[in-house]
Amino acid sequence: MDVSPVSGILPYAKHSGITSFASLGCIKKALHTKKVGHTGTLDSFAEGLLVVLTGSLTRLVPYFTLFDKTYEAVISFGEETDTLDPCGTVVRSAPLPDTASFERAFTSFRGNLMQRPPSYSAVHVNGKRASDLAREGRAALLPERAVAVYQSDILEMRLVQEGGRSCVRYARVFFHVSKGTYIRSLARDLAVACGSAAHLIGLKRTKVGCFDIAQASFSDMLGPFTIDSVLSRTQTESSVRGDPSCSGDKNGEDSENLVRRSLMSFDRSAAKYCGFGLLTLRPNRRFDFVNGKTLKPDFFADFERSLRVPQAFAVFLPDGTFSGVVERSAQTGKLAYGFVIH
Repeated sequence: MDVSPVSGILPYAKHSGITSFASLGCIKKALHTKKVGHTGTLDSFAEGLLVVLTGSLTRLVPYFTLFDKTYEAVISFGEETDTLDPCGTVVRSAPLPDTASFERAFTSFRGNLMQRPPSYSAVHVNGKRASDLAREGRAALLPERAVAVYQSDILEMRLVQEGGRSCVRYARVFFHVSKGTYIRSLARDLAVACGSAAHLIGLKRTKVGCFDIAQASFSDMLGPFTIDSVLSRTQTESSVRGDPSCSGDKNGEDSENLVRRSLMSFDRSAAKYCGFGLLTLRPNRRFDFVNGKTLKPDFFADFERSLRVPQAFAVFLPDGTFSGVVERSAQTGKLAYGFVIH
């Protein structure tokens, strides 16, 4: 049966043990489309929020990837792995940090920072992913780049006694960061700053821009995220076979129904929620807009009062039909096409 693909936004709770790509499988099945894209990869060992765009809204992916994000992470001190996560091989060992050194170093990782992405990452080097090069034995030393840590907190620590000192074995922490920030790199650099070595054993993304894990479909199937729960999982779970979400939620609702019910349309309120400005396309200018004619103020019924702070604007017809995105240059104020939905 030919079923028309559905366009929308789906906040989705990914489980640990599967890739971000694999986690989209039941979404594609539920919505009868292969046109599905997430707006920021989560590593296989990580869990939490994926904001998924489907159908024609996959054109919005570049705008959603600009959002800042929040995470909780469990850091294991004493050993650094080549992947900076529990899936890698230990490449460096060092003493555990004492609590004072850890807390002092932690407060220094706030504000604007320069960060080197992990060798095992999605960053591209000469057209190839850094992670693919690393697996081939050709790990690249990636250049540092500017990132920002807007907020950070120590949520929980597991202490041990070493040589008469109270030392940090595990720490669960919170980070609110800019786009492109690697929490694995923060853990690596934090450990170096307090004279230790570290890698992540747990990572949970809790927010992407304005989207929160609490509103994500299947979020109630994620277990607690604590030092104890992460340690228990890493010690007993070799891997997850398939996506647990595909069998439905814990209340017995069919996964296909839940996905469809959770899908958000991209209307004016959703666009505003996502930080876009709003423009209303005049019906007599629809042909010019669709065919890429030079944008003029009279294309839009509300041009003057809409041009405020936002630099990206969602364009709607008077009946609420989403028609595309236009961008405003911060330097010249001129409008240019982002994309058009025909």
